[in-house]
Amino acid sequence: MVRLSFSGVDFLALRQGALFWPARRALLVADLHLEKASWYACRGQMLPPYDSIATLADLTALVEETGAREVWCLGDSFHDRAGGERLSDRARAALDMLTSSIDWSWITGNHDAGLAADIGGRVLAEAVVDGLVLRHEAHPGDGRPELSGHFHPRLRLQMRGRNVARRCFVAGETKLILPAFGALTGGLDAGDPAIGRAVGGPARALVPVADRLLSFPLAA
Repeated sequence: MVRLSFSGVDFLALRQGALFWPARRALLVADLHLEKASWYACRGQMLPPYDSIATLADLTALVEETGAREVWCLGDSFHDRAGGERLSDRARAALDMLTSSIDWSWITGNHDAGLAADIGGRVLAEAVVDGLVLRHEAHPGDGRPELSGHFHPRLRLQMRGRNVARRCFVAGETKLILPAFGALTGGLDAGDPAIGRAVGGPARALVPVADRLLSFPLAA
């Protein structure tokens, strides 16, 4: 975990793509896309059905590592609004254990809009927490400090003659976009114009490594 300061608030950025808020003991993650594999299976494209179990295991490990008392999921937590109904017994048990032991909030996204409330925790369209807006997709017209997901940003570099991609945070003056946390999620190049429009100004790709936060300016 390495320090990441945004809008006067100190966070800790985790290499897994999560954000920890020490003052609240809150863990923030985006784009879990639970049950993505089963969604594809229903449409004839068979993928290994272990994405939800892997994602929830990683999330459980981070909750234990950080001692989080709150978890905020910033949208597209399920790959579709019916994803909760397709959870295996094992995945459902892992999720129930998390949501019953922690103050848990689901911010809905474009994939899981209308998410059922029977998955545990509370379901919200967005929230304002200690002056920070938590929503799924960045709102360029809103000048308030904001944390969001949606774009699955990844930084792509050439190193020693080969292409390397790493999940990254994208930070602007009032926007901080989290990478996708899910085990079965792709990514959009951090320098893509869609991300630039969402941030609405100069931005940096931030990559947490073992002992520091690497910062790469992104073209406007």
